[in-house]
Amino acid sequence: MPIDKDNRGPHEPMSSQADGVTDDLVRLMPRDLVFVMRFMGESQYRLQSHFQDFIRAELAAGGVTTETHPMIHLFIENHAILLRDFVFSGVSLSRQFRVDEIERLTGDTTSMIRVDIWDQLKSHIETAEKQFQSQAGTLPKLLSAFEKPPGPMAGNEK
Repeated sequence: MPIDKDNRGPHEPMSSQADGVTDDLVRLMPRDLVFVMRFMGESQYRLQSHFQDFIRAELAAGGVTTETHPMIHLFIENHAILLRDFVFSGVSLSRQFRVDEIERLTGDTTSMIRVDIWDQLKSHIETAEKQFQSQAGTLPKLLSAFEKPPGPMAGNEK
């Protein structure tokens, strides 16, 4: 008989389940894990500032300025962030490295990167589970909107 995961009690130890899923993720790591570049700090600020200036100039050319639209700075900032993230995401996706390439580049012959990732995965999985469990008492009320309405459904009446 299959185990109904929805009927398990809240006291089942999660560490063995976290170990299992962590083992699966590490096993899939050579195929599924990629390392990508991420621009941080001043680089993010610099590109966002560029796009803010660019958007401001383009809008001004069309007659939209802070004098005519006092709240336009919110639009400019939001769109500059979107453009910045688009640029950095595109560059990052074009420069991906697999775990074996990173190990080779760093000289990690003992697979310590994989061990560190296993430890971090397990810790984060357990933290996510504990966070969910701590909020589980409020879920029935939140999920009440998903309940089947009482009585016959409209269109099913005979």
